[in-house]
Amino acid sequence: MSGNYFVTGGAGFIGSNFVSRLLERGEKVTIYDNLSRAGAPRNLKWLQDKFGAQAFELVVGDVRDAGQLVVSARSADVIVHLAGQVAVTTSVVKPREDFEINALGTFNVLEAARLNERNPIFLYSSTNKVYGGMDDVRVVENGQRWEYESLPFGAPESQPLDFHSPYGCSKGTGDQYVRDYHRIYGLRSVVLRQSCIYGPRQFGVEDQGWVAWMIIAAQTGKAITIYGDGKQIRDLLYVEDLLDGYDAAIANIERVQGEVFNLGGGSENTMSIWTEFGPRLEKLLGRPIPVAHGDWRPGDQKVFVADIRKAGQLLGWRPKNSVEQGVKRLFDWVSENKALF
Repeated sequence: MSGNYFVTGGAGFIGSNFVSRLLERGEKVTIYDNLSRAGAPRNLKWLQDKFGAQAFELVVGDVRDAGQLVVSARSADVIVHLAGQVAVTTSVVKPREDFEINALGTFNVLEAARLNERNPIFLYSSTNKVYGGMDDVRVVENGQRWEYESLPFGAPESQPLDFHSPYGCSKGTGDQYVRDYHRIYGLRSVVLRQSCIYGPRQFGVEDQGWVAWMIIAAQTGKAITIYGDGKQIRDLLYVEDLLDGYDAAIANIERVQGEVFNLGGGSENTMSIWTEFGPRLEKLLGRPIPVAHGDWRPGDQKVFVADIRKAGQLLGWRPKNSVEQGVKRLFDWVSENKALF
């Protein structure tokens, strides 16, 4: 749909890619971002160089500032809430900050939407971490990977919620608030539980964004540590495919408001974090990659794969980029932009 888009965290990895897509098709966009992430100024400069500084409105603001949000979002027709504290490890060290950004911050953005007389569409970037460790689901070791014993399509949206870690609690709080603001206030909201998102403009670090982190580290000579046995399986979703999901949710909002969707690579786009990814990365790099090994990290699931069939049925959405295609595209982007790192 056309209208005024208000994107919290619009200078982040997913946000800057979405803003670029919106500007390319002529939408009006307001970026609301505190620019605290290391990659944010670089992403903002990229958008300004690509479209011009006047192509979008920038509000340097924090989601913990409820008053500023109400004022800044009052003309929004679509609110896409991407701002957040993104690392489990940071949430353990700074649980109050994590809560204030993710739980209270999401509440503040919801209130700005509720007080907006334009009845905006509201998309929330949630996480598969709301499902917790899934300790009730058996996994089996199969060669170089772990797999679910009896979930061939992955974990569905009906998988019981189990908020594990302060990060899981804070993101899960936002997840449930967004659902309830549809039930109680009629907000046209959709919750998107995202899996392992990767792609260009992602300045990954060891604690978050592992695909990008390892590709960046391999190309720049940084040390890589593999925690656990490296056979942990994740479903990977290329950022452009994720944004197709955002567009589909917005386009179908009257039918899917109040719904929750898993947006991930699904069972067809899985990869182990090293036993399978390592050889692929070494082939792209053209040489062996030395790695160190560490113990399993708390809460590290042996398997997470999202069942994405509901999004396919209700949104007509499915990933277009295979893991092979997406990893190659990200590898090439890092190669062409080493000066950024």
